[in-house]
Amino acid sequence: MSAEETHVRILKLLAQQPDITQRELADALGVSLGKTHYLLRGLLDKGLVKARNFRNSRNRLGYLYQLTPTGLEHKARVTLDYLQRRMDEYEQLKAELDALKLEMNRSAATAVARDRHME
Repeated sequence: MSAEETHVRILKLLAQQPDITQRELADALGVSLGKTHYLLRGLLDKGLVKARNFRNSRNRLGYLYQLTPTGLEHKARVTLDYLQRRMDEYEQLKAELDALKLEMNRSAATAVARDRHME
């Protein structure tokens, strides 16, 4: 997973589940707990996310991660950029697949014509 994709996913997960633990976040992202802590620290330092203490259902202290207004704007912008890049990749891949299909159809047609000619 690219750094950009991880960034988009972490912002999305925090927006959906503000009470997610770092361990749960790490599992959802498929990255180490240390990397998750590093990523969260970066978001906190940039002012995109704020963390507040709360008591969870097991009567333990946890954090509630909330996207700041700047974080919400950033999430929308990086999500849109990510979506545009992925759409561009899709269009390029689709064009490549269409060209391969056309090439295969031409090859098949040539082979059939050759076989008919040889009969």
